[in-house]
Amino acid sequence: MKLIRFGEFGKEKPGVMIEGTRYDASGFGEDYNEQFFENDGLTRLAAWLESNQGTLAEVAEDVRLGSCVARPSKIVCIGLNFADHARETGAAIPQEPIIFFKSTTALSGPNDDIIIPRNSVKTDWEVELAFVIGKKAQYVDESEALDYVAGYCLHNDVSEREFQIERGGNWSKGKGCDTFAPMGPFLATQDEIEDINNLKMWLTVNGKTFQNSNTDQLIFKIPTLVSYLSQFMTLLPGDIISTGTPPGVGLGFNPPIYLKEGDVVELGIENLGSSKQVAKNWSRN
Repeated sequence: MKLIRFGEFGKEKPGVMIEGTRYDASGFGEDYNEQFFENDGLTRLAAWLESNQGTLAEVAEDVRLGSCVARPSKIVCIGLNFADHARETGAAIPQEPIIFFKSTTALSGPNDDIIIPRNSVKTDWEVELAFVIGKKAQYVDESEALDYVAGYCLHNDVSEREFQIERGGNWSKGKGCDTFAPMGPFLATQDEIEDINNLKMWLTVNGKTFQNSNTDQLIFKIPTLVSYLSQFMTLLPGDIISTGTPPGVGLGFNPPIYLKEGDVVELGIENLGSSKQVAKNWSRN
């Protein structure tokens, strides 16, 4: 299945995508949140869809898509998980996964604007493969790790490099700004993806390609990440884990290239769709 959420920000309804067409699944009666995943929601949704074939209303293409998962308990990100990205930033290749967090208020729809924070001069892009936890995970063995994965989605790990690197403390202050986690367009369940370790991934800014890689370049693969993270924290159903970005981020150029108002960022991962965001300067509403 491919799960979508659509409608006005904060009032999204659940839906599905079938053979490229969006359908309203609000009749199922549940949003795609922690309770949904915890209570075997994917199995129940599949049965409901089977029973309601041919009766679902289409969702127009001009209707906004929200994040494919409702606000999770946490968004956990992995840093420097591509060797060539580590090199372009001048960092050592990590011996263990580097962990940081995004705020849940960073979560936004796949085609929503990126809001450049007030006083920001170094807002950057990062195409990433994310996955969603399907059931409570504590001290998981790597051999069983994929049993805890509900599915996969596209994520732009937007980053403010001055806040992240030059302001001291934790990376999260440059990662958790509002709109800094565009997620989707859809969540693809595991059966939708033949080989998660061999998917092309790309990102352009104003039509110019900056990132062009493949998930086969990940240093720490998804089973390793599930097992590793579960040694330090309980992963709850609906939690989002983002696996890291390939080379080609703005920080890696000499001189660096950062987003400015009006820039158009487009990104995608094979079989996980694409998204498009326009950079806008922060303004007081």
